[in-house]
Amino acid sequence: MVGIRQHRRSLIARFVLIALLLSVLTIAVPAAAQDGGFDVGNDLTIAALLEREITGSPITFEQTLANGPGYAQYIASYMSEGNKIYGLLTVPFGEVPEGGFKAIVFNHGYIPPQYYQTTERYVAYVGTLASHGFVVFKIDLRGHGNSEGEPTGSYYSPAYTIDAIAALKSLQTLDFVDPQGIGMWGHSMAGNLVLRAMLIEPDIKAGVIWAGAVYSYDDFVKYRISDPSRAPASSDGEESPSRRRGREIREAYGQPNTAEPYWKAVSLTEHIDLLQSPLQLHHAVNDTVVNVGYSRDLVQVLVEHNKVYEFYEYAGGGHDIDSPYFEDAMERTVVFFKKHL
Repeated sequence: MVGIRQHRRSLIARFVLIALLLSVLTIAVPAAAQDGGFDVGNDLTIAALLEREITGSPITFEQTLANGPGYAQYIASYMSEGNKIYGLLTVPFGEVPEGGFKAIVFNHGYIPPQYYQTTERYVAYVGTLASHGFVVFKIDLRGHGNSEGEPTGSYYSPAYTIDAIAALKSLQTLDFVDPQGIGMWGHSMAGNLVLRAMLIEPDIKAGVIWAGAVYSYDDFVKYRISDPSRAPASSDGEESPSRRRGREIREAYGQPNTAEPYWKAVSLTEHIDLLQSPLQLHHAVNDTVVNVGYSRDLVQVLVEHNKVYEFYEYAGGGHDIDSPYFEDAMERTVVFFKKHL
């Protein structure tokens, strides 16, 4: 009997020891290793975005602006993750075509949030698209203009991508818009936004990117971005939300390197198989802000994966692809959207 008791005590002691070891291991192993996520920046991963439900809302017409040539203009708003987001909405004159007007969610590039105004910048871009019969919704990404929320940037936060997809979902509520005929346009920083959105939202039927940046995140290290306006948003030198997000993620995982699990999980090119809609790229070789190498490297990936795309390089025009190259780039953009929407 004594031997049996001792044996039982020994077994109990072993079970207790094993339980203690397991509890220590559970504490010691980060949540990232347990559930396939990451402790910092998990919301930026493609896997997390695919699991997220992104919704829009009815669109509110806030203000009527002066008409453009062949279209009406409004300041309009919608909801994105509880934030009221504003934007410039154009609506063509005339009878609504069967099925509704084709529409474009227009995503602006980086502009210091404190200087951003809804009706400034991209006037010729929006006007050209609108005059060709598209409904255009140039959204003020969160934290810009009167839009609520924190301006966290595109490269290290999914917030702007969510705003863009929510805008698409909101356009789908309008009875004069074709809900299955909506594309996206993006410039510079918004190139990253548009491609990320296209990987996770099948209702984006075509995408156009001008002078876009950051697709593999390795390219971010290779080419950087030379934008003198990218200073901390706060006048007192306090770190901006976008810089803070970037710093926190780099401190957690090091510089971008797709050999590392986190950077592979957020890389757009590593998930390019998810791209189902056609993509058009424009870039000037003399762009001093975003190196044309960003677009060239993306094209290599698109070719390797047999994706439908068009790529146009321009000898001049700079970061905004100004005239005399602007006219050709806009004509190609219009033709592309008319073909694929």
